[in-house]
Amino acid sequence: HVQLVESGGGSVQAGQSLTLSCAVSASTYTNACLGWFRRSPGKEREGVAVIGTGDRRTYYDDSVKGRFTVSSDNAANAIYLQMDSLKPEDTAVYYCAAAPFDVCILNLGRFQRVNYEQWGQGTQVTVS
Repeated sequence: HVQLVESGGGSVQAGQSLTLSCAVSASTYTNACLGWFRRSPGKEREGVAVIGTGDRRTYYDDSVKGRFTVSSDNAANAIYLQMDSLKPEDTAVYYCAAAPFDVCILNLGRFQRVNYEQWGQGTQVTVS
């Protein structure tokens, strides 16, 4: 049973916007720390934005702060990543992932992929 499913990737020009969605199973969504990660060619997977479903507090990596916005919809059990002012270096496969809520509220490595137990299959974003 797939717990997280990403959608919304595609190819855009630099400066344009794109919104990614992640549908999450109800059991996974409840009191979770949900993160968006990305893996660029030749690089390690890195965390870019995180949201706690219990308090909706958001956290961002410096590389995307001010350009990306993570949000959640509790009724839909989904999170989103609004990406504005996209740059070629944002090109990557984007993943959503789930960790226990404590990872968010206690800052137990919010952007460390090792703390995330469940992962989606990823969606490709290409910026040219």
